[in-house]
Amino acid sequence: MDRVRSVFNSMIKSERYSRFTLQPTEDGERHVEVKLSDDATDDTAENEGSPSFRPAPPHQSRRNICYLVLGTLLIFVTGYVIGYISYSKPRAKSNIEQEMENQPQGTPAAVVPDVVVPDVVVPEVQMYWRDVTKLLAQKLTSRAFDKTLRDFDLPQRSAGSAEDLKLANLIFDEFKNLEMDPWSDRHYVQLQTPDSKRPNRVLFGSDVFEPVGYLAYSATGSVEGKLVYGNYGRQEDLDVLQKKNVELTGSVLLLRAGKISFAEQVDNAATKGASAVLIYPDPADYSYVADTPLYGHVHLGSGDPYTPGFPSFNHTQFPPTRSSGLPKIPAQTITANMASTLLQSIGGPQSDASSSFSGGFRSLTYRLGGSENVTVEVNNVLVDKEIHNVFGVIKGFTDPDRFVVLGAQRDAWGKGYARATVGTSVLIELAKAIHQMVENDGFRPRRSLMFASWSAGEYGSVGATEWLEGYMSSIDKRAFTYISLDGVVMGRGSFVASASPLLYSLIERTMKEVKVGTDTVYDMVGKNKWEANALRPMSMDDPAYPFLAFSGIPSISFHFISPNAEAYTYYGTNLDNMDHLNYQTNHHTSEMAAVAAQFAGQMALRLVHDHLLNLDVSRYTNILRNAVGPVYKRVSQLSQSGQLKDVSPTWLSSASGSFQRAAKGINKDIGETDLSEMEACRILNDRLMTVEHGLLSPYVSPIETPFRHILLGRGFHTLASIAETTNMEELHTQLALATWTLQGCASAMAGNIWDIDVEI
Repeated sequence: MDRVRSVFNSMIKSERYSRFTLQPTEDGERHVEVKLSDDATDDTAENEGSPSFRPAPPHQSRRNICYLVLGTLLIFVTGYVIGYISYSKPRAKSNIEQEMENQPQGTPAAVVPDVVVPDVVVPEVQMYWRDVTKLLAQKLTSRAFDKTLRDFDLPQRSAGSAEDLKLANLIFDEFKNLEMDPWSDRHYVQLQTPDSKRPNRVLFGSDVFEPVGYLAYSATGSVEGKLVYGNYGRQEDLDVLQKKNVELTGSVLLLRAGKISFAEQVDNAATKGASAVLIYPDPADYSYVADTPLYGHVHLGSGDPYTPGFPSFNHTQFPPTRSSGLPKIPAQTITANMASTLLQSIGGPQSDASSSFSGGFRSLTYRLGGSENVTVEVNNVLVDKEIHNVFGVIKGFTDPDRFVVLGAQRDAWGKGYARATVGTSVLIELAKAIHQMVENDGFRPRRSLMFASWSAGEYGSVGATEWLEGYMSSIDKRAFTYISLDGVVMGRGSFVASASPLLYSLIERTMKEVKVGTDTVYDMVGKNKWEANALRPMSMDDPAYPFLAFSGIPSISFHFISPNAEAYTYYGTNLDNMDHLNYQTNHHTSEMAAVAAQFAGQMALRLVHDHLLNLDVSRYTNILRNAVGPVYKRVSQLSQSGQLKDVSPTWLSSASGSFQRAAKGINKDIGETDLSEMEACRILNDRLMTVEHGLLSPYVSPIETPFRHILLGRGFHTLASIAETTNMEELHTQLALATWTLQGCASAMAGNIWDIDVEI
């Protein structure tokens, strides 16, 4: 190699060259002196032995050329071999159990693959947005969904089952084929199922019912009490019963399914002193066969209720703990036929014929009960299950450490076609489409897209919540939006959505661009009235709710539904199959799945495509004003009456003012910033990403009060709860804490510490 190097140097002809010599100084130190070729002749004579440039003798040139060619070839071959070895990596395993077999039990997989930001910044070539949406629409076709829907349609898919694992492996392999660096996340959770040896029972006179359906996480035991009909079990329904002097303490409440979640129904009943709850599908709300069993859960929360606030990686790591949202009374579902038998003999005062208490049983009179005894026996058992979440990522080119998450549950009580099959199919087809856009069409997302398949969603977003609990410190500053794909197709003809206010403007923009047939979604819901017609408050059983209220990640869930329909009535039954969904969509299920995929895809791509995150903080202004108003009014009244001392209603209003000024400050800075400057946009995006997380109260425990959002959460720390608190000491404390939570959010939005606005 020395000979080759010498020959190579000798072949280079240059009129200027440099050489380095060490020259001693007077103090004994040495310095490097650079000599140019113009001075080479003189310096060489003065400094004997110093290296100098000498051209090769003519008679050696042919031999030297041979050495040069051979040396160059050797260097090329050596470099190629080294590059091939360094590029190669172990082949990913498709089976999730094989992937994790080398991990010690209880060790979590990495939340996201390591992202290395390159030192050399490559000038970006940005695709026009109209070209992005055109490409997406071309790749998301109903024909593609015909096949994918068939591939992911299974007869059974209960959480932690062999079928669930089979689906997980199938999704893992799909992500692997798309080069999305798939990984999985394993949890050991406790699920509740009926006891095969001791069925749940309802005893009423001589009738003995053994319902097949059940409510997971119910309290167990046998309870007897007076049977009382309580409509939907809402707070206002139970207030009606008390006004009619119907005794609720110790009673067994018979409730219609719908309006609110099973968990909220049971919690309301327990608050009124009921001893047990029976829930049935009334014909007025559900048109299916009267002996159809109903399934659900009654945990007033999300995730594994026996590891509240921390992940279920290893149960032995933590002391035994129970979620505060677990019910203390038994709850059981019964069929419509069973409920009809109970209502025929319930007795008691008659409900008003014109009231909402009257249901769909036309052959009987709805009475309120309170005179006949009924026994409810729940024998459910806890079972340990291993579940797997599966992930894949398409990395961004500018800010790969920031990502939007698209997720869908894959488990269900039965076939779960609308519940799980459609969402999983949308997840896969979106991953395929965006991968092709990056690989073949030159699309370069600035930020990353993460695709997640969750397990145990039917038990209260268990898989998703355990992931959030396990990786909160890695997620909350990097995940800027969650898009739920669960139940995106329930019908055809209308549209509803539940979301963080930060996403309202993006929803409106997407509605104007996505078409259903010849009309846009915006036209379909009524243009200028779209917020009133389409937006719904996000309920606690919404799969996007833990991301929003527990983790402070702006989130959305949306659904294409049939006109005038509130929900898909086959959820939680074994009738959630392809035939029934096809009936709801007029046999356009594949077409609607493609439309839903375009809606989710356009939202996600807009979030990773634009320089600035499409999070509109100004949309929180009215939400905050409406929440602060009742608190201000109540505190003012209590202060004037002397019931509340040393408390000022201006505390919270001052913090609210700081929030609004900070929001205006962000919008002002956006208007004055050159959005082509990457660093300037990243600073603005950092400020936008603090908003939702800043509205989580740092003063409550995630174990006792997991949904910490002061505006959209649930608990005594929320502004809605403070406005209704009767304990003056508690009101004083919670008002102060909510004030500083809101002020802290406003301070984080200001960005620079010297720009913080505090007037409290």
